[in-house]
Amino acid sequence: MKVAFFGSKPYEREFFDAENRRFGHQIVYLEPRLDESTAVLAASFPAVCIFVHDRADERTLGKLAAGGTRLLALRCAGYNNVDLRAAERAGITVVRVPAYSPHAVAEHTIALLLALDRKIHRAYLRVREGNFALDGLMGFDLHGRTAGVVGTGRIGGIVARLLRAFGCRVLAYDPIRDPQCENAGVEYTDLPELLARSEIVTLHCPLTPETYHLVDRSAVEAMRPGVFLVNTGRGALVDTRAIIEGLKSGKIAGVALDVYEEEEGIFYEDLSDRIRQDDVLARLLTFPNVIVTAHQAFFTREAMEAIARTTLENIATFARGEKSGNEVTVEVLRA
Repeated sequence: MKVAFFGSKPYEREFFDAENRRFGHQIVYLEPRLDESTAVLAASFPAVCIFVHDRADERTLGKLAAGGTRLLALRCAGYNNVDLRAAERAGITVVRVPAYSPHAVAEHTIALLLALDRKIHRAYLRVREGNFALDGLMGFDLHGRTAGVVGTGRIGGIVARLLRAFGCRVLAYDPIRDPQCENAGVEYTDLPELLARSEIVTLHCPLTPETYHLVDRSAVEAMRPGVFLVNTGRGALVDTRAIIEGLKSGKIAGVALDVYEEEEGIFYEDLSDRIRQDDVLARLLTFPNVIVTAHQAFFTREAMEAIARTTLENIATFARGEKSGNEVTVEVLRA
C-alpha cells in the first residue's frame, strides 16, 4: 500500500525500512508534520501515517479524504490529536498501536523519579566541573514512602508494581481495577485521597476532556506538602502554570516531566541555537528541582521495533479489507 509518512525522523526510518521488508508497502517519508497546510502532500496516498504532534483535525481530514486517503495509521497509542467524528464523516479509518513497550515508559518513569530524588542531574553537572561536594544533593529512601499512581493500565500497572518492589506503599486511582496490582498490594482509592496522602504522584492516564488539566491549582492545593510529581502520560494532564506556582510556594518539592502541554514544535527538534519562545517552559526549566525529557519514555529499541511492526501490519490488514482490532472509532468517546 502507498503510505505518506509525516513527521519522519531518521531513527524511525531504520526500523520501518527493516520491518517493511516483510510487507512491501510503498513508504514515502515526509519531514513536515501533518496539518491543514501540509495535507496536500498526501494527495493520491490511500494511507497516511502520523505521530503524536501531527494534527488530524476536521479541515485536515477533509483535505486528506479529498485527496483519496482512506486510512490514518497512528504510530503511537494516543489519539487525542485526531478528530474521530470528523474522520468517520470523511470515511477515513483510524488505527493505532495500542501497546508497544509499556515497560519502556514504566522504566523511564522510575528513572525520572530516582534522578529527581537523588539529584542525579545536578550531581552529573557538578562532577564534570570538578565539584565533588555533597551539599544540596541529599535525597530520601523510596522504601517506606507512599506513592500514588493515577491510571493503572498497561503502563501505570507496571509502575505501581515496580514501586511496590521498591518497598513503597502504593495508592492507585483508576475506574477499572487491575487484579495484578491488587495482588501486589496496591490500594485503590479516590483521587482526592490519593493526592492528600501521596508523597509521590505519577500520572499514567489518557488525555480526554475529563482528564485535561487533571492536576490544576485545586489539585496542587489538595496535595501533600513536599510532593514529587512525575508525568510520562500526556502533557495536558498538567496545568503547567499551576505546577510552577506549586514549585515557587514549596508545596511541590520536585517535578519530572517527559511530556509538556505545548510541546508541539519544540520536542523532537534541535532548538539549541534559537531563543526560547515559550515563556512557560523557559520558566519551568529555571528550577533546580525540575527534570524535563523530550517525550522519550517510549524510546527503546524494543518499542521502536514493535511500533513499526504493528503499524505496518495495521496497514496491510486494512489493504486486505480486514479488521486488525486496533481501530479507533467514535465509540471510545462515548465510553
